[in-house]
Amino acid sequence: MKDASGVRNLEEIVSKYKGQKLCIVVSAMGKTTNALESVVSTFAQAGDWRFELNKIFEFHQSQLSLLLEETENDATQAIGKIKHYAFTFLEQDQGSDYAFLYDQIVPIGELLSTKIIEAYLRKQGHSSLWTDARKLVHTDNTYREAKVDWPKSEEQISAFWEQVEEEIVVTQGFLGGGDHMRMTTLGREGSDFSAAIFAYCLNAEFVTIWKDVPGMLNADPKYFSNTTLLSNISYREAIELSYYGASVIHPKTIKPLENKNIPLKVKSFVEPDEEGTLIDSNTQLDFETPSYIFQDNQVLISISSRDFSFIVEQHISDIFNSFAKHRLKIQTMQNSAISFSVSVKNEPEKIKQLIEDLKDRYKVLYNEGLELLTIRHFNEKIVEELIREKEVLLEQKTRHTLRLLMRTSQ
Repeated sequence: MKDASGVRNLEEIVSKYKGQKLCIVVSAMGKTTNALESVVSTFAQAGDWRFELNKIFEFHQSQLSLLLEETENDATQAIGKIKHYAFTFLEQDQGSDYAFLYDQIVPIGELLSTKIIEAYLRKQGHSSLWTDARKLVHTDNTYREAKVDWPKSEEQISAFWEQVEEEIVVTQGFLGGGDHMRMTTLGREGSDFSAAIFAYCLNAEFVTIWKDVPGMLNADPKYFSNTTLLSNISYREAIELSYYGASVIHPKTIKPLENKNIPLKVKSFVEPDEEGTLIDSNTQLDFETPSYIFQDNQVLISISSRDFSFIVEQHISDIFNSFAKHRLKIQTMQNSAISFSVSVKNEPEKIKQLIEDLKDRYKVLYNEGLELLTIRHFNEKIVEELIREKEVLLEQKTRHTLRLLMRTSQ
């Protein structure tokens, strides 16, 4: 949904579902989330955040003007109210925690996009209704990675849906509402997860996620020139691929759908008539095509005790607590008698805090600039080709999955 043309495209797709009751979950337009993250960062560093924030609202107003001829409409008024909220909140802030600040500002991208989209759908003659996900998706107050209160969310969403007379409901992805109606976010790229939350709570017939790719591919075209569309994979295979870093589907999306056996389709809004990928309970095609997931900018952290003792369960528990405390997701891990090694995405500030936390109890060494390659349903010939001219620092192999942490040979 990058701009006005994307909104028009959405309306054309929606028109093909005429007569069906739809819940449309929308993310922010274009690079709005990145721009709002920059606003929060600039604000935290006492920079000129007002200029940056104003540009975001100017962009949305310009896209709205391309869609609606009249200057006074519900969406224009809504954009004005959201703008007033954002500027007032930041101007009155008294040194809030960064994660809290992030969740009160960054999700306004979804509020803006959904106001524009719903207004355009109504103009085109659709029976539509805008609704506020903060009042429906209830979470705790773990800012930037809020945990869903499933029973309460299901109660609120079901009760709301029973009262809806319109054919189309437009709501926001990525965000929810914590205690005291504070905005919370579900993690970066969380709109897919939001769609799964609504589907689960509404016992939906199916979910379609619209992307700018043909569906789920067996590799990222940025790294691999020849890719294959995965036409049908199981929930379990999709969970494995997303967990290992496949970027098309948010890792948390699949499980709620599997729990209620709700099929998930991943389709292209560029070619909406193409079949895309179907994710359901069928496992027959899972093993036919190898999948490759490449992640760069990885760090290998090796932790050993300072008193020459072995690394045992007590140490590993302590180390895991430190990783959880600093919100570092472990990609791979391996232990020997005297050390425990893990790889993580390179997040310099978090890693710095982790090492500071561990250094009194452990000796910590690390290697930067690494690549992590995960291959599902691998064969040895392909592996040999992919690791040529690479130095492998860590290798993990199971029946179906091979993971290689490596760097280019000097």
